[in-house]
Amino acid sequence: MLLLVGLGNPGSEHKRQRHNVGFMAIDAIADRHNFQPFKKRFHGEIAEGVLDGIKTLLLKPLTYMNLSGKSVGEAAHFYKLPPAQVVVMHDELDLAAGKIRIKTGGGNAGHNGLRSIDAAIGPNYRRLRIGIGHPGKDHVLGYVLQNFHTDEHVWLDPLLEAMAAEAGYLAKNDDTGFMTKVALRLQPPKEKAPKPEKTNKTDVKDA
Repeated sequence: MLLLVGLGNPGSEHKRQRHNVGFMAIDAIADRHNFQPFKKRFHGEIAEGVLDGIKTLLLKPLTYMNLSGKSVGEAAHFYKLPPAQVVVMHDELDLAAGKIRIKTGGGNAGHNGLRSIDAAIGPNYRRLRIGIGHPGKDHVLGYVLQNFHTDEHVWLDPLLEAMAAEAGYLAKNDDTGFMTKVALRLQPPKEKAPKPEKTNKTDVKDA
């Protein structure tokens, strides 16, 4: 079983903010793979479904970002899931917009949602960082709580679609495969131009 968590803040006023890109990714996966409707549980919204034949739970904590660990911890402990079977998707200032990275364990880099989850289940869960770009250290708070601009959807919408399409690799614990497949969807390899056919030279006789 996989517990796939997206971080964000509840409420319609936060729905399209950069800090809520984890929620957006969860919703894209739920839609793509026909998960059951979300239900209120574990201080969040949770939905059951299947990714690549593996039972998967999608969780959106409703505790506000800074207390995400309360929701994640309750769900992980209820289902007796080790940290390796928990994937947390969250916004990342230190990645270029539209880039993603995934790793197991590590520090929280000042992300309050991760800090809360570390306290609840330890640091050895899988972190899927979704780059939103960095506005400069004096503008971080306002930036993450702003809605994505219209022009940012040029990269955001295809990224969420690609992540949803390849989410089965996360359930199989194939993080490298997930990264590779998402990258290919976003930048498919260029087709090689066909080589010109060789022509046989024939003798031309005078009429």
